[in-house]
Amino acid sequence: MGKTFLLSARTLLCLAVVIVCYLHCGYLSAADDEPVRVLIVTGVDYPGHPWRIQAIELRKALQASPQIDVRLAEDIEVLGTDLIFDYDVLFLNLKNYDPLKREEAARNNLTRFIREGGGLMFFHFTGGAFEDWPEYQQIAGRVWNPAFRGHDPYQEFTVQITKKDHPVMQGVSDFRITDELYTCLDGQREIEVLAEAKSSVDNKMYPMAFIFTEGKGRGFHTVLGHDAKAFEAPELTTMLQNAALWCAGRTVMQ
Repeated sequence: MGKTFLLSARTLLCLAVVIVCYLHCGYLSAADDEPVRVLIVTGVDYPGHPWRIQAIELRKALQASPQIDVRLAEDIEVLGTDLIFDYDVLFLNLKNYDPLKREEAARNNLTRFIREGGGLMFFHFTGGAFEDWPEYQQIAGRVWNPAFRGHDPYQEFTVQITKKDHPVMQGVSDFRITDELYTCLDGQREIEVLAEAKSSVDNKMYPMAFIFTEGKGRGFHTVLGHDAKAFEAPELTTMLQNAALWCAGRTVMQ
């Protein structure tokens, strides 16, 4: 009996060593190695914003990373359902003018999602959504103030990286982009600006990308991405991929 037990113990030890080695080398998948599940929510926006084109470019940009699995919802009413809790990150690309049919549920879900550890990403004019919801600023970081000047003329400008050592900016240097330089965001909550740009109108610097935390969750907000032309800057794609991973609490690898 003693000999049999000794052999069994050795066998178990060998199996444990093999499993650890396989996990370390990447041959077996641990839970943290699963792709980040991202749901892009779009379908309604300011008429001048081609959300269908933006959605195609966003999906293509995120799917270029093997670490990210992307789904697309073209009905923002999904925010009022439990479906969103099947994902690690919600990527919002929308601007609603009318309340949702499940407005209260959508507000509660978004707040719960980030506070319980989910990642929220806000793209371009999404800071202008939910205008009648004052607490939206808390989960979006900054929101559109219609009393402010909207943006510079659509043109090429330089985005300057202010936090080059942050994971979201890994592999991203200062870059040129053809886009709308937003000057319309407002809010008081604490944020960390990762990138900014100088307005050609008033020569002031404005945030182009920033992050924040809310409860157990993380938020990323960029005002870039007016149309497909913006995605000709590869740095935008890299930044969005990094942000999705960071919002999900994953390690950014380039």
